[in-house]
Amino acid sequence: MAVPETMRAVVLTRHGGPEVLELRGDWPVPQPGPHDVLIRVGACGVNNTDINTRTGWYAKSVTGATADAVDAGDEEPSWGGAPVAFPRIQGADVVGEVVAAGEAAEQGLIGRRVMVDCWLRDWDDPHNREKTGYVGSECDGGFAEYMVVDHRNAVAVDSPLSDAELATFACSYSTAEGMLTRAGVTAEDTVLVTGASGGVGSALTQLARRRGAGVVCLAGEAKHDQVAALNPAAVLPRAPADLAAALEGAIGQRTASVVADIVGGEYFPALIDVLERGGRYTCSGAIAGPIVGLDLRTLYLRDLTFTGSTVLPPEIFRNLVGYIEKGEVRPLVAGTYPLFDISDAQEAFSGKSHVGNIVLLPQV
Repeated sequence: MAVPETMRAVVLTRHGGPEVLELRGDWPVPQPGPHDVLIRVGACGVNNTDINTRTGWYAKSVTGATADAVDAGDEEPSWGGAPVAFPRIQGADVVGEVVAAGEAAEQGLIGRRVMVDCWLRDWDDPHNREKTGYVGSECDGGFAEYMVVDHRNAVAVDSPLSDAELATFACSYSTAEGMLTRAGVTAEDTVLVTGASGGVGSALTQLARRRGAGVVCLAGEAKHDQVAALNPAAVLPRAPADLAAALEGAIGQRTASVVADIVGGEYFPALIDVLERGGRYTCSGAIAGPIVGLDLRTLYLRDLTFTGSTVLPPEIFRNLVGYIEKGEVRPLVAGTYPLFDISDAQEAFSGKSHVGNIVLLPQV
């Protein structure tokens, strides 16, 4: 396949609202380095990290929900605590075809369809969390017709699913699997999932069930039928006034052994109060707000364990690709948009009226 010199791309120029996304039809196609592959992007999912980085939400001065756009200034940190280098092409959930490879890269990837592991690593020290970056934050990502990435981040996938369907997995499902791994979830657990209609929440539901755990989902009532199709033990309203009583009515017990939370905000104390003694709370998001109330007596008197989950071990992503190939998880495509309709796609994503993931199609 002939590779052009220029491409269409969405370029982030600074922190702010959708107006800081520059739509370009003449952006240079990146050139692969010695260890890189060049990918013709077939689809790229939209996720919270893209929007949070654009708005500057990761700045410590921001205390509101993720939907609140702010202009934090170019010097405010990204997810990892360092300023974003502008201009930047975002987009981490990349699926596409490898069309070229550097001389030290795996040549057998050329012509293969691949999913991109979002986590950039020092491949001489791959488990060192201090030496990591994220596709679309520390390097250009998939909101473009082509992207380059280290060949070890490009994982060949053998699946009948479409590019758009595969683009729902990378960020959401690896995040969810990382949370469940960090919390040590097994078939003995009852897992309470917040935000269960979103990308990570629906992934948590499927992946916890894959481990044999019982799952109770919290979601807006308009989305209950779609969430119920994932076969959790029960689906409850987003924030029951008496969560323990709601659990007892749904599953016959007033507690959960694990809370997998991506919402945070004012409802956080209610979630902690329904953890059983020795229970575990795991978190990888705060879409309702990062500042929460915690009674430390609950934490220590009930022998609870709290874990945050962001940087993932390298094996998480390759395991996920295996689950996809074996049909153990399924995609939830809430909608697809052409690349240059990114503002509409991110507005729909931030509106949270969908179930699953929203995907951009750069080649359309």
